[in-house]
Amino acid sequence: MTDDPFVSHRSLLFTVAYEMLGSAADAEDVLHEAWLRWADVDQSQVSDPRAYLIRVVTRQALNQMRTLSRRREEYVGEWLPEPLLTSPDVAEDVELAESVSMAMLTVLETLEPTERAVFVLREVFDMPYGEIAEAMGKSAAAVRQMGWRARQHVAARRPRVQVSRSEQQAVVERFLSAVRTGQIRDMMDILAPDVVLTADGGGLVPAARVPVHGAEPVATLLARANRVQAGFSTRIVWLNGAPAGHIQVGGQSIAVSLVVENGQVSRIYAVANPRKLTRLDQPAELAR
Repeated sequence: MTDDPFVSHRSLLFTVAYEMLGSAADAEDVLHEAWLRWADVDQSQVSDPRAYLIRVVTRQALNQMRTLSRRREEYVGEWLPEPLLTSPDVAEDVELAESVSMAMLTVLETLEPTERAVFVLREVFDMPYGEIAEAMGKSAAAVRQMGWRARQHVAARRPRVQVSRSEQQAVVERFLSAVRTGQIRDMMDILAPDVVLTADGGGLVPAARVPVHGAEPVATLLARANRVQAGFSTRIVWLNGAPAGHIQVGGQSIAVSLVVENGQVSRIYAVANPRKLTRLDQPAELAR
């Protein structure tokens, strides 16, 4: 008995949906709907199950994105993607690791849904434009135009400096050490002058409602959190294909992803919304 193609490609399909939606929970919903549709077709008539399943997931993800856009209009404070615990192996595929990074997913949030779908399918999964056009019910010319606009948009906003895994880990460790001490001077040394901290509490836990700009305001905020909360602890974890931090503040978890440039932290993404921190005990299976 041959393996079910849906099972064989599940990690790939989950990755496609997650990169389109920025939410593991919503990606799982998409996969459930896709599986129901796959179970209803005559699979013997499907010549390329992988391409077929990606088309189904793409259409379901686009439908979900329209629902999510309305939900996010009512979201309290800043919305950040749902962080995923990943194994260090994910970082071995540099393109995959970059595509699921918090920085990239945050940039993808600024694209129109159809542009995001085209960018993910073309740039990350290298699908031919003809297949993308079929998946989206659009002409190949329209898809190429959307792809061009998406690439220009992403190129203008993505971090320009890529650092090695060892440098990323070293800076994360220095950052967490500084946060543990609660000393503003220590934090100022590791933060870039124009650092931006974006926090996501979802209105469920305390978090900055707008991004915090500048090394001194960010350091002051982090130092205050250390002083006023009991049970403050930190540890390094792998999130979204890169070394990151898991901070415990008064029994509350915060997943912290960093962008490192020139040996300093230039962006901090802090997810405290407990509904987005349910997948930090088991590494997600991602694939291209």
